[in-house]
Amino acid sequence: MDITRRKIIKNVGLGTLGLPLLGGLNPIMQACTGRSSEKKEAEMQSEPQEAASLFFQISLAQWSLNRSIFGKSREMSWQDFRNTLQSDPDALLQGEINPMDFPVVTRKDFGIDAIELVNTFYFSRAQDNAYWQEFKNRCDQEGVKVLLIMCDAEGNLGDADEQKRVQAVENHYKWVDAAKFLGCYSIRVNAAGQGTAEEVKAAAVDGLGRLTEYGAANGINIIVENHGGYSSDGQWLSSVLAEVNSDYCGSLPDFGNFCIERGEEGCAKEYDRYQGVKELMPFAKGVSAKSNEFDESGTEIRTDYTRMLKIVKDAGFRGYVGIEYEGQELSEPDGIKATKALLEKVGEAMGTSA
Repeated sequence: MDITRRKIIKNVGLGTLGLPLLGGLNPIMQACTGRSSEKKEAEMQSEPQEAASLFFQISLAQWSLNRSIFGKSREMSWQDFRNTLQSDPDALLQGEINPMDFPVVTRKDFGIDAIELVNTFYFSRAQDNAYWQEFKNRCDQEGVKVLLIMCDAEGNLGDADEQKRVQAVENHYKWVDAAKFLGCYSIRVNAAGQGTAEEVKAAAVDGLGRLTEYGAANGINIIVENHGGYSSDGQWLSSVLAEVNSDYCGSLPDFGNFCIERGEEGCAKEYDRYQGVKELMPFAKGVSAKSNEFDESGTEIRTDYTRMLKIVKDAGFRGYVGIEYEGQELSEPDGIKATKALLEKVGEAMGTSA
């Protein structure tokens, strides 16, 4: 299928694509220049905010529109989807939204000027310079910044097998290169692997360390999301990042991805989300505002946004908070708008002072 076709997706069959899996298993999906990491982040944080009264800026994570991009392919079995992603990734793009149009949709439909890409929407385009040039042109035309690329399905950076781990590291190089070309400051990766917590930690420190060396050489941060398995344990992931010990390796705390172990009826073991975000904030180079369900007043019913944003603010964070809507009750556009309204409401109430 031609990636330029404007078809978008509606799915429920692979709803776990952006959700955590069992301890250490790698989820397939979930989501710059040579300047120093610190300088780039300072420049981005000094640009005009979404609203003058917010202590943070708002971006949109592309996964929020995954149903509109993948369409009916989300109804495929997990194994069939995974196989197709590797063999013919463009065939999965069966939705009404073309990934190329994401900057335009973000600006015109939601009034947001910063985006976070998901690599699985561009799996055949990683090294297509002409494609990325056109994408960059559209971003420039709309006044939209590309902040990061969320990377999945490229192997486990915490694989116990050194050869496979190194291959996973090298698989991410092309996304670092794409991020640099687009003017990003980071790629988001997963600290996944199999084994005991200590075994996966040791492997992840090694894998992340190797990838961070390549990222640093290109001015790109390597940031890790709590994304299932051990990585959803805030203490475990923060200890991994502390051991990597690089200014170019940080975290992307997600408000909702704290399921350490999944069972037949959902999450069987969940880490305290507020504690987890608090533990990850010292390493944060971005924040992911996960949302699922809202009550009649517009409050997210799974996460206390006031409590969570206070943790973010108290940590001294003044960067981008990305909207990542994953709910089913509202349409994707309505869910994005509801999350944006909630962030603005809570953020304005908190003000900008320390």
